[in-house]
Amino acid sequence: MDLGLQGRRAIVCASSQGLGLACAESLAREGATVYINGRTRAKLESVASALAKRTGAKVVPVCADIDTEEGRGMLLAACPEPDILINNNAGPPPGKLEEWTPKVWEKALAANLLSPIFLMQALVPGMRAREFGRIVSITSAMVKTPRPHMALSTTARTGLTAFAKALSLEVACDNVTINQLLPERIDSPRQIEMTERLMKAERLSWGEARARITAGIAARRFGALKEFGDACAYLCSVQAGFISGQNLQLDGGSYPGLL
Repeated sequence: MDLGLQGRRAIVCASSQGLGLACAESLAREGATVYINGRTRAKLESVASALAKRTGAKVVPVCADIDTEEGRGMLLAACPEPDILINNNAGPPPGKLEEWTPKVWEKALAANLLSPIFLMQALVPGMRAREFGRIVSITSAMVKTPRPHMALSTTARTGLTAFAKALSLEVACDNVTINQLLPERIDSPRQIEMTERLMKAERLSWGEARARITAGIAARRFGALKEFGDACAYLCSVQAGFISGQNLQLDGGSYPGLL
């Protein structure tokens, strides 16, 4: 299937590894010019070069901290008229209520709520004027199934989900769609971190920890990064113009609810 992305311009935030890189690669493979983002210049440039070689697409590295106004400005200066925006950022670590100071809350909200909102605020008017826009925010399955140890992340991401849903109602008439991807147990650097945390807490080996985690997944395996990236690319396609305001879970069928 041709997704109609040849020549489109895509900003993919936090995309030097993991879920962001998976989305960037799928979009690049479909012919989009991809602006990847990270905070470590050497790593970002290496990833951009490798991605361009793998896909044959134009890949532009933009080293910037999108949690800051200056960093977002650098990203927007590099690509002022994108057709596609993929919101992504590192989530805060698991923790406990007594550990979450006002500064910790401010950092989490800046990264996972305010930064993507400010990017949408800057880019949506242009997308509407050009009558094409695809915005996909990478949030978390815990937006629907909150857990105490992840409440810091879930609070910020749920706020973003509410904002995106409200905005989607206003912009759909101009062929601008806004959707969220809700990953859980995708085999990414985040899952390495969570596996190592379980190993330490329960004194398990790597294999034991991985088995413990996959036992709780209906598909009995981790999701592949390519599966995640390709789902993102489809939501950005011309075929997905009638899909907006939605939260697509990628969790191996593990969510037990109906809605």
